[in-house]
Amino acid sequence: MKALWTGTIGFGLVNIPVKLFSATQASELDLDMLDKKDLAHIRFMRVNEKTGKEIKWENIVKGYLLNNKYVVLSDKDFETAAAVKTKVIEISDFVLQEEIDSIYYETPYYLVPEKSGVRAYALLREALHKTGKAGIATFVMRNKEALAILRVSDNVIILNKIRFEEEIRNTKELSLPAKAAIKPGELKMAVSLINQLSGKFNISKYKDNYSSQLLKLIKAKSKGAKINAPHLKVVHNKTKDLMSQLKASLQTKNKKAS
Repeated sequence: MKALWTGTIGFGLVNIPVKLFSATQASELDLDMLDKKDLAHIRFMRVNEKTGKEIKWENIVKGYLLNNKYVVLSDKDFETAAAVKTKVIEISDFVLQEEIDSIYYETPYYLVPEKSGVRAYALLREALHKTGKAGIATFVMRNKEALAILRVSDNVIILNKIRFEEEIRNTKELSLPAKAAIKPGELKMAVSLINQLSGKFNISKYKDNYSSQLLKLIKAKSKGAKINAPHLKVVHNKTKDLMSQLKASLQTKNKKAS
């Protein structure tokens, strides 16, 4: 695994040299875009929408549309606005993990200590684990300041980039039902159904079945096998009554368990 970033964790007056590694990888198949006629690769071009001509990179600028007029930005403008370059993941606060809504979570990374930071890394890891807290930190990655939390999972400190408050849309724009729309009996039945279907979370139970099925199809097609499209079944509820649907759901679960 190749490190994406190197620097230090700033923990009070303690500095912990670390490397940053990606914690995720894509599960979907890597498909190429091809010309239907001869299966040649499709090449994308940067084209002027007015002239239809291809534009070279050196002739492309970036601009922001303000009051129906573009303000063109130079490299110097970006440098002026860029965050101060630093190699420190500076922890400013500690909070309980459950206080952080999952909507803020973005990209996870693994933090691994350099040789000189092993003891300090282990100390921070165990302290976070014992308190059940996460560190709120800022750091600069690719010339942009990012907000993140540092939390512990098993034996590793995970840095999760999180979104700023202004990046989250307000729910007031949505048309949502009021709590008064729920009947007490329906709520009690729904809670029973949830409890009946509850269990300990185990991520290994859930697989990317689409990608594995697609790969099987590709292998079969490469051997000349005929592929039959599945028939999609539309399931209609026997009744529109919500209470009846909940009761039927509970009975279905009981039958499967027996």
